[in-house]
Amino acid sequence: MLDYNHSATVAERINALIDEALEAENAARPSRDYLGGSRLGVACERALQFEYADAPKDDGSDFDGRTLRIFAAGHVFEDLAIGWLRKAGFDLYTTKGNRPDGEQFGFSVADGRIRGHVDGIINAGPVLTGFPALWECKSLNDRSWKDTAKRGVAVSKPIYAAQIATYQAYMEASVPGISQNPALFTAINKDTAELHHELVPFDGGLAQTASDKAVRIIRATEAGELLPRIAQSADFHECRFCAWSDRCWRSDHG
Repeated sequence: MLDYNHSATVAERINALIDEALEAENAARPSRDYLGGSRLGVACERALQFEYADAPKDDGSDFDGRTLRIFAAGHVFEDLAIGWLRKAGFDLYTTKGNRPDGEQFGFSVADGRIRGHVDGIINAGPVLTGFPALWECKSLNDRSWKDTAKRGVAVSKPIYAAQIATYQAYMEASVPGISQNPALFTAINKDTAELHHELVPFDGGLAQTASDKAVRIIRATEAGELLPRIAQSADFHECRFCAWSDRCWRSDHG
């Protein structure tokens, strides 16, 4: 029921302006013309195909202001973790030369159609046994953080595990030895500031699986072929949260 007696509060008006500005800024960003290495752990290849092809999302599926604020807060948590690790004695590089305006470490393969940027590379420090080591950081809500800390990233967050393995594999050419040493995965609890650190040995099989998936997606997209869905019905939990669900289930291909 509409409430005709309600007038927007100061907070609502300011938040609406902030969200409008964030959404406009996000809409103005150039769309990706490549497949992100951080996305290769996504289970549905058709969803990744839509993402790679920059297919229009379903109505209402673009990131809203609140989601964009969550993303921005994640970057702040990552910056905090960088400072904390450096103070603890880790020689952590986040850009080439560790300059504020330096180029971020990353890779580009398949004629630029697969790319990725790493959070950091550890060149020396306590506890770790081998260098260089990949560093990846995520900020999670309390429930997600607890599950990751309890079960480990490979079980709790397979998308992140695939990202780590892919980055270790593809970064080997420019940072020799990075795939031979366990990566350090850091998860920050956004609600309590608790930290989870985990050593992740290189999983060559997982990296190969992710790489093969990327090749299938690129080839199928460029050939105009639609890859299979992950599910048999649109009420599958991953489909319900997919930005291309309507487009996918309206298609003539199974």
